Amino acid sequence: MIGFIIWIVGLILTFRAAIKIWNINAAIEKRLIAIVLIVLTSWVGLLFYYFYGKERMGGWLK
Repeated sequence: MIGFIIWIVGLILTFRAAIKIWNINAAIEKRLIAIVLIVLTSWVGLLFYYFYGKERMGGWLK
């Protein structure tokens, strides 16, 4: 049961991160690559995004 709850939290955070990345004004290819990397790296990608890359993502993708 706890594992399922952790999975749901990860799914929600991944979805929120993908939406925020998608709304950045950058080339569609760069946005898709960033989203795919977040999804494929699972929790490590989410931790990186929320603690380090969130404020910098717009500059990196432009």
